[in-house]
This record gives sequence, C-alpha cells and structure tokens, in this order.
Amino acid sequence: MEEELGCPNSSPEKRYFPESLDSSDGDEERILACEDLELNPFDGLPYSSRYYKLLKEREDLPIWKEKYSFMEYLLQNQIVIISGDAKCGKSSQVPQWCAEYCLSIHYQHGGVVCTQVHKQTAVQLALRVADEMDVNIGHEVGYVIPFENCCTTETILRYCTDDMLQREMMSSPFLGSYGVIILDDIHERSIATDVLLGLLKDVLLARPELKLIINSSPHLISKLSSYYGNVPLIEVKHKHPVEVVYLSGAQKESFESILRLIFEIHNSGEKGDVVVFLACEQDIEKAYEIVCQEGSDLNPDLGELVVVPLYPKEKCALFKPSDETEKRCQIYQRRVVLTASSGESLIWSNTVKFVIDVGMERRKVYNPRIRANSLVTQPISQSQAEIRKQILGSSSSGKLFCLYSEEFASKDMRPLKPAEMQEANLTSMVLFMKRIDIAGLGRCDFMNRPAPESLMQALEDLDYLAALDNDGNLSEFGIIMSEFPLDPQLSKSILASCEFDCVDEMLTIAAMVTAPDCFLHLPRGAEEAALTCWKTFLHPEGDHFTLINIYKAYQDTALSSTSDHCVEKWCHDHFLNCSALRTADVIRAELLEIIKRIELPYAEPAFGSKENTLNIRKALLSGYFMQIARDVDGSGNYLMLTHKQVAQLHPRCCYAVARKVPEWVLFHKFSVSDNNYIRIASEVSPELFMQLAPQYYFSNLPPSESKDILQQVMDHLSPISTMKKEQTVCEKCPETTEQRCTVQ
Repeated sequence: MEEELGCPNSSPEKRYFPESLDSSDGDEERILACEDLELNPFDGLPYSSRYYKLLKEREDLPIWKEKYSFMEYLLQNQIVIISGDAKCGKSSQVPQWCAEYCLSIHYQHGGVVCTQVHKQTAVQLALRVADEMDVNIGHEVGYVIPFENCCTTETILRYCTDDMLQREMMSSPFLGSYGVIILDDIHERSIATDVLLGLLKDVLLARPELKLIINSSPHLISKLSSYYGNVPLIEVKHKHPVEVVYLSGAQKESFESILRLIFEIHNSGEKGDVVVFLACEQDIEKAYEIVCQEGSDLNPDLGELVVVPLYPKEKCALFKPSDETEKRCQIYQRRVVLTASSGESLIWSNTVKFVIDVGMERRKVYNPRIRANSLVTQPISQSQAEIRKQILGSSSSGKLFCLYSEEFASKDMRPLKPAEMQEANLTSMVLFMKRIDIAGLGRCDFMNRPAPESLMQALEDLDYLAALDNDGNLSEFGIIMSEFPLDPQLSKSILASCEFDCVDEMLTIAAMVTAPDCFLHLPRGAEEAALTCWKTFLHPEGDHFTLINIYKAYQDTALSSTSDHCVEKWCHDHFLNCSALRTADVIRAELLEIIKRIELPYAEPAFGSKENTLNIRKALLSGYFMQIARDVDGSGNYLMLTHKQVAQLHPRCCYAVARKVPEWVLFHKFSVSDNNYIRIASEVSPELFMQLAPQYYFSNLPPSESKDILQQVMDHLSPISTMKKEQTVCEKCPETTEQRCTVQ
C-alpha cells in the first residue's frame, strides 16, 4: 500500500473494490426493482447486487452469530471486550455494527474509529469494509495512516493506526469526534495501543456517552478483564481445520528442513501457497538464494516456484504483488513467501495452505544504558504461534509444520508476546505524555508499567534536547518538537536548521531516514552493478548528504518524466526502491506543511556550498550529539562516545565505499548484533561537537580517551565559543538555560 500515496478512486460514479476480494461481477448496476428499492442508509442510494453477494459471505463469518448479543451489550454498557481468533471477522464486522449504532442515534456523539497496529491492515480493512457497506472509500469509510489521510469531514467510519489516534489526542484530548472507539490488535502490545488503553480510562470517565470496544486474541482476555474490571465479554468460537506437524530436532538444521519441506510440498502436487516464518532478514536473504538456486532444478511439469521475500517494510507484498509477480503466479502453481513478520499482515490471504514455522524471532530490545537496540534471537510466544497457525485458509484444511517439539512450545515459549513498552526506547512516548499532561491526562495507568531505567533515560534525553523546563514539564521548545511525527532527536535537528538556514536540506534528510530504505535488496550477482550506480550519488561529506543527492535525482527524474512508469524504470535501473522514495516525498511534504503551519523560518535551499554543508552538520549535531563515535585505531573500529561498544561502518556507507576512515562520525542508527554496524554516518569535528553539545551532557559522559580528547579541544576553544548555547534555534523557540530533570 505504500505505493498508493492517496485515496483510491472514490468518485460516486464508480466504487473501488480491493484487489484481494473477488470482483468478478465488476461494478454492477444497482438493482432497479419495479416496486420497492432498498436504500443504503449511509449514502441514501439503492444497494448494488454486489452488496447482497458480500452480505451472504459476511453471514457465514463466525462473528455474525454474535451480532445481536453485541448490539445489546453496546446499548447497555460503556466497554465491551471481544475475544476471537484471526479470520473470525471481528475486525471488519464489529466496526460496521458500531456505525449502525451511531447512525441510529444520528451521530449525536460522533462517528466510529477503529485502530490497527499495522498500516497495511488499516488500509486493507478500510477497502474491504467500504466494499461490504456499498459506499465509497474516502467518503463514508476511510483510513488514516502515517503521512496519508484518506478521509473527509463526512467520514462515518475510519480505520487508523494506533499511533495516529494517539497523535490526534494532542489536539483533541477527549476525542470528541467519536462516539465509538475500537481498539483492535490489542495482543500486539504496541506502545501506542498500551498508551491508548491507559488514557481512555480517563476519557471514558469524562465522556459517559463514549463507547469503547476492545478486540483481542483469547490469550490476553484474563489480563484485560482484570485491567478494566467486570465488563461484558463476547467470545467467538472459531475452529481451524489445521493439521499440525511437530518436527523435533529440525531447529538445528532449520534451512535444510525448510528446503526439504518446500520441495516435498511442491512435488506432492497439492495446491496452495507456502509461507515460511524465519527469524530475521538475513535468514530471508539466505533462504531466498537457496530456494531460487535449488528450485531451478525441479520438475518443470509441476511449475516453477515463485519465491517472494517479504521484508519488514514490505508487508503489503502479499496483498499487492508486482504486475510481473502476479502474472507469473497465474501461470505457475505455487508461491513461497519468506517472512520474519509477526504474521498479522498475512491474515488476509486465502491461498495459503502450508505454513513452515521455525519458532524463533530476532527482536529489538532497547538498552537505556547504552542508548542502543540489541538484536536478540529468542523463541516466539505461544500467542504468536497461534496467529501463524490461523493464517492457513479456513475453507479447507491446511498444514502447519513446526520446526520444534511440543515440549519446546509448552516450556520455552512464553504465553504472551512481550509488551513493546518494556523493550523499546520510550523518549517519543514520554514526550507525548508530557504534551498530554497539558490537557490534564498525564497520569496513565499502564497495563504493564515501563521499566524505571527506561523512563529515566527518556527524561534525561528530553532534558538534553531542551524539551523540558527546570520543573521537568514540557517547555515551549518541547511543545514545538512534539508537533512533528518524528523521533525527538530528528525534530530537534529540524528546529535547529531554522537557525542555521538549512531547513530545506534538513527536511529532505528527515524524510529519507524516516521512509523505508531507499536501496533495494540485491539479488546474488547484482552487487557490483548496483554499487556502480550508487557511486554516482555518493557525497564526500557523508551519508546524510548522499541521501539528499538521491532525493534530488529522484525529484529531477519525476519532474522530467512523462509517466510514473519512467520514474519506476529509472529507480529500477539505479537499484533504488521507488516506493520508498515516493513515501519520502509524501513525508517531506507533510513536514513542510508543519513548518509553515507553525510559522517557522524557511530559508531558500543552498545545497552544495561550504557554508550550507557546515550548517547541515550543525543542525544534525544539535539533535544527534548523543550519537557520536570515534575511530580508535585508524582502521575503522569506532568506539561509541557514551559506552564501550565497538562498531564498523556499514558496507554501503559512503566512507566504506570510498575507503575513507573519518576519525569522528555522527550516526543515525546502531544496533548491538553480530555485525555491530553504524548506519547513515557523516563526519563531524570535535570542535563543532563541543560548541553544540550541552555542557552538562559532556560532563555526564563516562571517562574515556575520547572524552579526554574532547576536553583538550574545549580547553583550546575561546570562552565565548564554549559558552555558546544551542538552545536558541529560531525566533519562535525561547532561549532556555541549562536544565536537569527532577524525577519525583
């Protein structure tokens, strides 16, 4: 869905049907009976014949038999919890029933909003529900996901990601536009969903007329019931005719077992696609190469295997494959999807008949002491294993091959997936909570309380970024930072660019690092050709400047091209991700709108001049002074300034390609893993760092050789430069003195 950066065709003359649904009937004429016409109460037009066809399919869903019980509970209670497995219909049908309820009371309390954790799911559900309700997407039914709004003021039912509803609370704390709020995918335990669960407790007390519906898998019901108290519960029973095969001992030889199973399934002649759940992206790449290589020797009479690597940023691939892949899948018989996702994004497929699950995943776990993620390989939870089982089509029996034993599933797998709040960087969440505190909703009863050490680190980082005042409350500067839907460090860099006259360039950098990776995953043998193409974009000053070059080249191509196909071809020829660049374009446009809305100064672009290059470095350092590393031996071994982790530049880094080893670098990403790569790095000078980093941040750094070098630099700087404050960023941002957090 990332390629569709706008609402689909929603003109009254033609309704939009999602490709995942059977639309063989086309956009049929509405039934024109001689006598009574049944009108759609949502748009006042006669129902189409397709509506009745889809209605029969809806009535076969397991959730349908609970409709009247649900409506009864909805009328008499403020909170209703629904427990049901995937594919029972709760995510598509319950919001429609809530829309009927709001219609019956003439929308006097507002419309319906339904949250989703994954943006692709939000879009897909909105398309499906608009089709089932026989209305236009973007009118009566719409969706809101990061950097894309397909709704109007007349939208009755909107699907949105949980983080977008959370951001809406900054401008409308009590969510007065909605009469019913549905929190879906609760079992995913995202930070935004957990925050909403806590904040909505206070909102419900302030708005007795508001209804809250909570959809969850059965595994979380007992915890939800104790969290919200004695509230009505609807349990949807849904049996999956799935044959589960446990292959104990296969984990040690997982790749050999996977290959053997894929080829056995293919040689059996049984129809259906295969989904393989792997632990990480590296496993996807390795499996892709092996399956493609070995698959070329299979019996051609059985058809060629179409291997689809599904990387985390590309979860919509199974919904909207490329035209070439779609064409091949019509010719050949089987698609093999390799993924490391949770499985939620694959629920919509009805063609999957075989699932192979390694039972392991690589998770990002944030370590507040070193301000970095660690990539930890560990068993998935029992709830995740159950969701992967539910991907199998319910119309006929499927097979689940577990590359682990039943004993492993019962003893080594935790019942529930860990809450993201207990494993992630909480700086953005704390900034939001500080903003909400202005509206009196700052105290939040979390289902799982975050680790105190993570909260302390988040408060400390916001203090360093001048987002807090001397009392620990959100400063005016912090309020402006919270307006940007970005990481607080990136927001700070954008605000600093207002002072340093490089807003245009900083917006481009922000958009490019926020969008998915603009470089394509390379098939075997294409590395040399891709590197030759990418060298044309390399900038000697660093990766942040290289990203500006890539974006400018993309923009120039888009402006000079006569069609989207020409742009896609240019991206393909240069081994660039066209979808990611389009997303970056949309992100940049929204960030520019925010700059204009809050009337921040915007200088004309001057990319390429020495002064502009220095100013970009200053803006980056203003936000990312906590992410500095020094080469300790002249061979590319970088030691972090804040801890003793050693890392290397990523092979795609412009310095690695040019075989240059700068002594000091500012980096955007770093994770503790097998490779310990620094990603998106640009050279900085220690003198510039000492001028822009807060003095008390430098004082709090642990003793090290790097700190001694910086101390010597500071001693040689003039008193005026060392006292220079980086807090004064623009005319609208007040100067703030040195602050320290007081955590009570």
